[in-house]
Amino acid sequence: MTSLTDLTLAAARAGLDKRDFSAAELTDAHLKGIEALNPRLNAFITVTAEVAREQAKAADQALGKGEGRALTGIPLAIKDLFCTAGTRTTAASKILGNFVPPYESTVTANLLRDGAVFLGKANLDEFAMGSSNATSAFGGVENPWKRAGDDTVLVPGGSSGGSAAAVAARLALGATATDTGGSIRQPAAFCGIAGIKPTYGRVSRFGTVAFASSLDQAGPVARTVEDCAILLRSMAGFDPRDATSADVAVPDFASACARGVKGLRIGIPREFRLPGMPAEIEALWQQGIAWLRDAGAETVEISLPHTQYALPTYYIVAPAEASSNLARYDGVRFGLREEGADLKDLYERTRRAGFGDEVRRRILIGTYVLSAGYYDAYYLKAQKIRALIKRDFDEAWGKVDAILTPATPSAAFGRDEKQDDPVAMYLNDVFTVTANLAGIPGMSVPAGLDSKGLPLGLQVLGKSFDEETVFAVGHAIERAAMFTATPALKAAA
Repeated sequence: MTSLTDLTLAAARAGLDKRDFSAAELTDAHLKGIEALNPRLNAFITVTAEVAREQAKAADQALGKGEGRALTGIPLAIKDLFCTAGTRTTAASKILGNFVPPYESTVTANLLRDGAVFLGKANLDEFAMGSSNATSAFGGVENPWKRAGDDTVLVPGGSSGGSAAAVAARLALGATATDTGGSIRQPAAFCGIAGIKPTYGRVSRFGTVAFASSLDQAGPVARTVEDCAILLRSMAGFDPRDATSADVAVPDFASACARGVKGLRIGIPREFRLPGMPAEIEALWQQGIAWLRDAGAETVEISLPHTQYALPTYYIVAPAEASSNLARYDGVRFGLREEGADLKDLYERTRRAGFGDEVRRRILIGTYVLSAGYYDAYYLKAQKIRALIKRDFDEAWGKVDAILTPATPSAAFGRDEKQDDPVAMYLNDVFTVTANLAGIPGMSVPAGLDSKGLPLGLQVLGKSFDEETVFAVGHAIERAAMFTATPALKAAA
């Protein structure tokens, strides 16, 4: 029999429905895995074992009455950026180290409505700012994968590194995550799992700690494309409490996985062939193209000419919005407070003690580009380029149904590699930021291993609110890739 922690979410749901095992047994198996591995991986900041067991007990009662819902009894990890009523929510920052929200985010409320079990709060880069999960005030997360013959500690990617590591290591069947410039897709690729950033507005941002409000979007990570589809259906939906939430129907994403790609036109953007791109990344991309052709799709070379400006545009827009959003953390209303001689001194001491180096750096960048004399030269110009990037995609959709690119420019790197070079770290987002700037959906699908045995992902981009096609293409790649490799560190059977 397959270990309970090795089941996919879909298989676990089927097993619970048939009463092959109980929600309590499924939850306990994952809690045992967390107990054994989390001291090393540090994927969870807070483990809510007792809450999980109570939720599992309620799930078994519901299943026994035939009242199971879409996620009844399914154990999940919740990125510690989503407010959870009565459970500490830190955003991996000292400034929110003891914050216990009195309310539930819409995403977590939707998951609870559908019967999910919450194992705990997953680690992340502080305020979701980072590509390595090394900026967390609670310590970095270790990627459960290892290079062949090498015990170097690898990063899981960021900012949703704790979510991705937990799922890859079989400590949860799925997890919530957020993506501002690649924070779902990059860690999914680094950890050998699937992850989708939906269309901006598809999932409510209410109750999710804000980084950059025009870019942030919540989505799921899980071990398969279908599992992501199941989770996204529960997470998504219109929310009047979020002014950017779209009042559009939520389709059955899981059924779209089986559509196939016959007759679809898949765009291959020439601008994503970067100088010095590793041969393994290019080879995987070409393999993905061949898989889709074999499945009946047509591939078309397209141009997204303003792609070259995406990264600098992102690193103006995102810090600008972050500097505004993080102004609320002042030590007065909630969170950390450092006493000062006067109010200004209190503000300065609190923010100095509460924010880490990367968050401070982005606040300073954002404040600078918004300041008098620089607003027009930087922020306003970046917004104009953002509009051009979106226009590139709008024109491409007249020719193609979806776009295929690499997910990341490399496999996972060592914890002590690149960390001292902020620019090198920012380049990790080179393939992912365009989707956030344009507001379109993007998914990373595990598609192969590099020469050192580390996972690599392919990225599928789609039209706004056409996640169904993204899932169909992603599932076709998954089926062709037959990715069955597992990390060195995972929950025992």
